[in-house]
Formats: sequence, C-alpha cells, structure tokens
Amino acid sequence: MERVVLVCVAAYLAGSINFSILFFRIAGKADPRLSFSGNAGTTNVYRQAGLPWAVLVFALDIGRALAVACLAVHYINGEWLVWAGFFLILGNTFPCFHSFRGGKGVANYLGFTILIAPWAVMLSAMIWACVFWLKRMPFLASLFMVATLSVGHGVTFQWALPTAAGAFMTFALIVLNHRKNILDALRQEDATAGQHRI
Repeated sequence: MERVVLVCVAAYLAGSINFSILFFRIAGKADPRLSFSGNAGTTNVYRQAGLPWAVLVFALDIGRALAVACLAVHYINGEWLVWAGFFLILGNTFPCFHSFRGGKGVANYLGFTILIAPWAVMLSAMIWACVFWLKRMPFLASLFMVATLSVGHGVTFQWALPTAAGAFMTFALIVLNHRKNILDALRQEDATAGQHRI
C-alpha cells in the first residue's frame, strides 16, 4: 500500500504541471483560463491559439500520462493501478502549481489508459468521433469517451472492487469538471424547446 500512496502522490504532482499555462506564459500570451470556457485544456487552447498549440499540449498531456502509467505499472501493476490515473487527473484539475485551477483531464485519462487497456482507447476514440459527428458537442463526445475508458479499466481487472471504485471516481471527477458545459447545454435545450412551444 505504501507504493500505491507514493505513486499516487507522484501522479498528482505530475498532473499539476499544466503545459498550456506554461507555454502560454513562455509565448507571452494571456492565461488560457481567462477566456472562453475558463479551462486550461486542449479545446480551450485550440480556441485561443490555434491547432498547432492545441496539438502540442495534447501530445504533452498524452506523453505525461503514459509516463505516469509506466510508473504505476512498474510499482503497482494490479487492481489499485487505476488510482494513479485518478490522482493524475486530480492534479490536472486542481494543480498545486497553478492556483488549483487547471484542465478537465480527458487527454490525461486517454494517455494513461493507452498502456493498460489499448482496446478501450481505440473503442473510445471511435465512440468520440461518432458522438461528435451526431451532436457536434466536444464535451458530450468526451464524456462518452471517458465512460468507455472507465469500463476498459474495469474489464481489464475483472471489476475488482478497488478498480471499480477508482474507475467510477475518475469518471465522476471528469463529469464534475464538465458541469458548466452540461448546464449550458441543458439551458440551451430548454430555450430551444420554449421557442418551439411559442
């Protein structure tokens, strides 16, 4: 259990390094959390700085998550492994190095899962594409992706209690991170329904 705790602490600290905030600061750009969704994730970087910056941040998030997964597999490699992913995303969401305001964790969860359940990553990418094509809502597609990744962890470790709890907590955390998107979508749907009634 001591190894699990140490790996989770390392995962949180690694997740707390937010590449979009750092690179915006180096490039002399405004903090990405000050515009659009107020989020320091890939989608908001794309809106503010364009595709190259977004791809760079996404690649770094994936790479960092893979590194954390390698560490976790080496030192834990069992039913507690998914908790390293949870703490990675917790660090990304509430980074101690950036005033506890960060991203939403989707890219990090994707990268973390590549090493553990690659089939779930491939399936989640296809589901993301299908949902986005149907609804044109990146956040909704991301939630379906995250649900698939969580199921992937559960299946890989045969729904052992620590794994199931960690996968559920990770999914719940990322849903919580998207609460503004969810509320905005519900308000828009209510407004559209009201217009149709009129």
